[in-house]
Amino acid sequence: MAGATAGSFGAITACTPHKGGRRRTGKGRMELSFTPINLNMVHTFTISGFSRDVTPSILVRITYDGVTGYGEGGLPPYMIGQTHDTVQPFLSKIDLAQFDNPFQIEDILSYVDAIEEGFTCAKSAVDIALHDLIGRLLDIPVWQLFGYTAEKSPDTCFTIGIDTEEVVRAKTQEATPYNILKVKLGTDEATDKMIVETVRSVTDKPLLVDANQGWSDKHYALEMIQWLSERNVLMVEQPMPKGILDDMAWVTEHSPLPTYADESCQRLTDVPRLHGVFHGVNIKLLKCTGLNEARKIIAATEALGMKVMIGCTSETSCSVSAAAQLAPRMDFADLDGNLLIANDYFDGMKIVNGKITLNNRPGIGIIPLSR
Repeated sequence: MAGATAGSFGAITACTPHKGGRRRTGKGRMELSFTPINLNMVHTFTISGFSRDVTPSILVRITYDGVTGYGEGGLPPYMIGQTHDTVQPFLSKIDLAQFDNPFQIEDILSYVDAIEEGFTCAKSAVDIALHDLIGRLLDIPVWQLFGYTAEKSPDTCFTIGIDTEEVVRAKTQEATPYNILKVKLGTDEATDKMIVETVRSVTDKPLLVDANQGWSDKHYALEMIQWLSERNVLMVEQPMPKGILDDMAWVTEHSPLPTYADESCQRLTDVPRLHGVFHGVNIKLLKCTGLNEARKIIAATEALGMKVMIGCTSETSCSVSAAAQLAPRMDFADLDGNLLIANDYFDGMKIVNGKITLNNRPGIGIIPLSR
C-alpha cells in the first residue's frame, strides 16, 4: 500500500495551476506528500499564558491528473499539542490511491479522520489540499464551488498581542490600514486595561477582544466585559476557561456584548452543547479538520440561531486563503495570520482597505512563492 511521502518544499513550484478553462475530471492516481516548515513571527506574539517567535506548520500537496492542490496545517504549540514529529508519521499513514478520484471528498475525508483520533491540523492540511485540487481541476475558485458571493466577505480584524505600552502603541499605529482591531487580553486587570487604553489613545476603531481563557472568575469576567462595552468593543472571545460552561453561560446571559467560543469549540460535535453558553463560535480550520467540517459547523450554528466567525493562527497564505473561502458567510473574520509572519510561502487572498478580497484563481486562490 502506497502512503504519503515527505519531500522538499522547493519542488512545489514545479507544479503550476491548471489553466485554459476546461474541466479536468479524468481518472488518475492521487499522490500525497508533505513538508514541515517553521514560520518566523514579525513581532514576538504573546497571548494569555504563552509567547512565541516561531510557529511550526506542515505543508501538504495532493497531485492528480497532472494538477497539484496545496494545503497547510498550522501547529501552534499552545493550542493543540501537535508537532512536526507527531504529524509526519500520521500523514505517512494516508493512502489516497484507494480512491478513484478527488471528488469523493466525503469518503476521502472520513477515511483520513478515522485513521487516528486527533491530528486535526494534519487532517485540515489534507482537506485544504483536496479542496484546492478540486477547484483547480474544475478551474473555479472554492468560494464559487460553495455557491458563495465574494463581495459579501467582511472586513478582517488585525491582531495586537499582549505587550508593553510602547509596543502596543507602535503595533496600533502599524495597523492603520485595518478598520477593526483585535486585542489579546487575559492577564491581570491593570495590564488588560492598559492595553485597551493604549489602543484607544491611538484610535477609536471598533475592537474585538480575545481573552484566551484568561478570566477564571465569572463575576470578574462580566465586570471586564461591562468595562469593555463602554469602549467601542464589538464582541469578546473565549473570556473563561473552555471547560467552565455553566459559569460561561451565566456570563453570556448577563453580558452586554456578544460572546464567542474559540477553545471551547473544536469540532462539529461541540456546537450543540455550546448553544446558550456563547452567542457564537470561532471556526478555525486547524481545529475542525478543514473546510468540509467547517461548512457543517456553519449549518449547525445557523440552525441554532448562533453567530459565527472565521479565525486563524500564525499561518501562511495557504491556510488563510483557504479560510477566506468561507468569509462570505461570516459575522466576523480574523484572517491576519499571514500578515504576522516574515516568511510567507504563498501569494493568496489580499486585504484591500481592510476588507477580505477573494480572487478568481482556481482552488483556494494561491500561487507558491520560490523559497
